[in-house]
Amino acid sequence: MERVVGTVVRGLRGPIINKGDSIEQIVVDTVLTASEVEGFTIQDKDIVTITESIVARAQGNYATINDIAQDVEAKFGDDTVGVIFPILSRNRFAICLRGIAKGAKKIVLMLSYPSDEVGNHLVDIDLLDEKGINPWTDVLTEQQFRDAFGHNKHPFTGVDYIDYYKSLIEEYGVECEVIFSNNPKTILDYTKNVLTCDIHTRFRTKRILKANGGEKVYSLDNILSESFNGSGFNEQYGLLGSNKATEESVKLFPRNCQPIVDKIQELLKEKTGKIVEVMVYGDGAFKDPVGKIWELADPVVSPAYTAGLEGTPNEVKLKYLADNNFADLKGEELKKAISEFIANKEGDLVGQMEAQGTTPRRLTDLIGSLSDLTSGSGDKGTPFVFIQGYFDNYTK
Repeated sequence: MERVVGTVVRGLRGPIINKGDSIEQIVVDTVLTASEVEGFTIQDKDIVTITESIVARAQGNYATINDIAQDVEAKFGDDTVGVIFPILSRNRFAICLRGIAKGAKKIVLMLSYPSDEVGNHLVDIDLLDEKGINPWTDVLTEQQFRDAFGHNKHPFTGVDYIDYYKSLIEEYGVECEVIFSNNPKTILDYTKNVLTCDIHTRFRTKRILKANGGEKVYSLDNILSESFNGSGFNEQYGLLGSNKATEESVKLFPRNCQPIVDKIQELLKEKTGKIVEVMVYGDGAFKDPVGKIWELADPVVSPAYTAGLEGTPNEVKLKYLADNNFADLKGEELKKAISEFIANKEGDLVGQMEAQGTTPRRLTDLIGSLSDLTSGSGDKGTPFVFIQGYFDNYTK
């Protein structure tokens, strides 16, 4: 019988992962058990993805607010610290901010507006138009912001992040001044010593600050890029990609993931004879049309993946072929013509009309988003995702 199912995605339930667990063996055992129980056969080019959270848990890659504070104090001493462009997140930044505050004497907190880097809004952009405020040129004090927009709670979390972040800083007896600007140079009017907390624009921000008189300029990937008193760390990303663990600690982004994905692939090959692709994934890269958040709070979607996941899709648009190249055909003739076109398509379709609209994104970003949406961030209990048929096309 002709195959009628393409890509199949399964969220796999596994045990609760703890420090010291062999994540490689657990993933392999989970995949093999699921295959047996659910009755699917493991094939070449199947994909298993593992959420970064459980990799970091197995590694025990945690740090406390005291660890963060020690690093901040070592870098800034008694200087006023400009903490700029943080994302608005209790899970992603609040505990980091507590550690930063504990290591500082005074903080000038500069928030971007109307939203943070990943789309969490402090104020509706339409209100800026109504008030005649230009977010690209206008710098606002806290009082000016309140006078214009009042107190606004995030629609999903119910938190007023201005009050919340300020309270976290003042909890440690640290003086806090809040300003609003989208220009990195603004902070230099207040202090030359800056911790920039943006994620994907951090290199540009640091370049601008250093070129305009910034003295001590760091980003979150410079904080806990090495261990303090035995703490967890991430030499590449520091605090970027961290999540709240407790009120006093964060789980950092996992370290050294490439040997992990390679080992899982090796073990699955030994057990099944098949070459399964493997990747560790964090946040997907997609935008919510209601909340406007575009999700990607991790520094990368995937910190490690096997070689078969390198590159971008090389696909043609079926509807384009049906409407253009083979508009005069129907039924089996159309199916045959499209199948033959796909079977003989060029190795690189960039710039070809037949490929337009086929999402030229990296495979790891696409698969990471698919995995993140499948596993969710709550209580589904499926930190492993098994994907079949992803690389198939209409001819298979």
